[in-house]
Amino acid sequence: MTVLKVETMPCPIRLTKGAIDEVKMLRYEKEVPEDHHLRIGVKGGGCSGLSYILGFDKPEENDQLFDFEGLQILINKAHAMYLAGMEIDFLNGLQNRGFIFNNPNASDTCGCGTSFSA
Repeated sequence: MTVLKVETMPCPIRLTKGAIDEVKMLRYEKEVPEDHHLRIGVKGGGCSGLSYILGFDKPEENDQLFDFEGLQILINKAHAMYLAGMEIDFLNGLQNRGFIFNNPNASDTCGCGTSFSA
């Protein structure tokens, strides 16, 4: 079992109230176990080269664990440079519904908003 210390430094990303509320609702609806935390990261692929990872996961080696307004957030140390300063929002409207990634490190994004290049 991997045990991580919660970082005392500020979380490198920010979630809006709408995103926090949606994550909490999903956690409750999906009955996510307590030992799983919100993972935010990147992976290769997508229209622009990199895609965002957003889901619940257990801590792994090389993860940092942050507390952001009561949410425990996992970020792999290698992904931090792509995510620093990013804001995650959630829209729940007639035209758009879903998580929105506002990333100042992205040099280009695709139309779907879930992939980028840096």
